[in-house]
Amino acid sequence: MTCATGAVPHPRLQLTDEVRDAIAEGRPVLALESTIISHGMPYPDNVTMAREVEALIRAEGVVPATIAVLDGVPRIGLTDGDLEMLGEAGESVTKASVRDLAYVVAKGVHGATTVAATMRLASLAGIRVFATGGLGGVHRGAERSMDLSADLTELSRTPVAVISAGVKSILDIGLTLEAMETLSIPVIGYQTDEFPSFYSRSSGYAVPMRADSPQELAAIMATQWELGITAGFDIANPIPAADEIPAEQISGIITQALADMAARGITGKDTTPFLLGRVVELTGGASLTANIALVKNNALLGARLATAYADALQAR
Repeated sequence: MTCATGAVPHPRLQLTDEVRDAIAEGRPVLALESTIISHGMPYPDNVTMAREVEALIRAEGVVPATIAVLDGVPRIGLTDGDLEMLGEAGESVTKASVRDLAYVVAKGVHGATTVAATMRLASLAGIRVFATGGLGGVHRGAERSMDLSADLTELSRTPVAVISAGVKSILDIGLTLEAMETLSIPVIGYQTDEFPSFYSRSSGYAVPMRADSPQELAAIMATQWELGITAGFDIANPIPAADEIPAEQISGIITQALADMAARGITGKDTTPFLLGRVVELTGGASLTANIALVKNNALLGARLATAYADALQAR
């Protein structure tokens, strides 16, 4: 079976009938990650969020494809029961980046896919648009820890457009943007000239490119991949103004969360779940509310971009 993007879904992937049919027929499909369910939010808010996001996407006439590895099988599209299981199991599920995919598949265990792993599996399935919350990037203090997210290297080589509310504000945004420039990753602000910072619409950093409609974004994507440039896209979509936590308000909270993490000696892939959870505690839940709002906002743009991209392919 050849999909509309010209790719043949990898035989190790298990696609739901809904996703398989949509890809084969050239209809819009939007990829979603699963780490945001298991590691990004507490239960049951995580499952409620996942269900609401999928419903929002379907209301736009787009097929949602939440991605995870379950019992060692890379799954493109999950059942409602799968979402419940991932949400309730939480951090007991392996957090799987690209480096971990072979391990969780060979061991036959569950893996919640990060942005990087979701990109790779979406690309193998022939899906070109993916909506998430925030990207990983260069961590603060990376000059000592060398802590750089695999999301960046994956974006540099995998042809998937990722819609996010910028990078997570716990990161070093300036260094992340420098790294993306070095890796030739196009960063496009959606209806903004300033790079957003997850909970906040502003960061103090300009975006190198801007687009103001899903059709404009779709044309840029199609053109890049027709030119043989295989990098993905970081599409920076600011949190709605009514839902943001101003940068000056969240800054001190993040500083406190970083100090708490250092005091506990937390490093590596455990840093982001700890920091996000600690910020929720320090904001009295306000950051969780903002997180859910920006994920829904990104999913809405993702659905409209998936439709515009499918239309662009049909017109070529």
